[in-house]
Amino acid sequence: MRTIEAEAVKEAALITSDQAAPVATAGNYEPVRYNAMKHGILSRLAVLAHEDHAEFADLLAALIEEHRPAGMTERHLIEELATIIWRKRRVLLAEGAKINEGLKSAVSSSKSVMSSAAPFQRGMADEQSDVREFMDTTPEAIAESQQHAALDLAATRKAAAILRKGGPNAYVKARRALIQESRDWWDEHVEEEEHPATAEGLAVFIRETLEPICFQTEREARFTPAIKVQTLGEGLRAHLLEKLNRYETHLDRKFERTLAMLLKLKQLRGA
Repeated sequence: MRTIEAEAVKEAALITSDQAAPVATAGNYEPVRYNAMKHGILSRLAVLAHEDHAEFADLLAALIEEHRPAGMTERHLIEELATIIWRKRRVLLAEGAKINEGLKSAVSSSKSVMSSAAPFQRGMADEQSDVREFMDTTPEAIAESQQHAALDLAATRKAAAILRKGGPNAYVKARRALIQESRDWWDEHVEEEEHPATAEGLAVFIRETLEPICFQTEREARFTPAIKVQTLGEGLRAHLLEKLNRYETHLDRKFERTLAMLLKLKQLRGA
């Protein structure tokens, strides 16, 4: 170790100002940007053909400006730091790709995801259920949907109760008790002669069509946050990221060791 340190000190002492590599000034990487890429041994191998060489050059130039290397050894260590950071970038890209793959799989099994999100709810999802309808919903939109669905269900049940109680004005009162959207939907059924405009016709419509839909809509709105969490959780598939996490840990340790070596050389040079 003493021999290596002595050689490093000797190398630093022998480098003169005209032999040193160009050093970038603050905010100006151009003197070293592509020069580092051109002459770096690792740079030519670290950046793949489909990757952005200019982005790597900017990274390397920023590290060169920060550490101001003196000699080939220090420049090599800085280049090593750049390649480690670049490879960590790939790990994040791979992690994102794995998560997206998992989300795609979770979305394709919407019925299972929704049932798992509300395990004690029967008939939570059917064959037409699609969790993609819930994933881009904002918290504000969820709250509004929950409020509207609860109001619709309560109004529908109130109308059903009025019809069960009966009376000369039961039909008019029950129809008026519905929210506007449900009332319009009922009027469409009457116009198309699917139901008669009577208390009995409205009762059948509420019992067989409107209330089941309102109940399902209210329940889906209530469990939307749980459905989103369940979908993201199943899409994460943490067990498939274990190898990537181990590789990232390896790169972190490699970065720490390389940086420690660089700082040690700079300390020896300063002494």
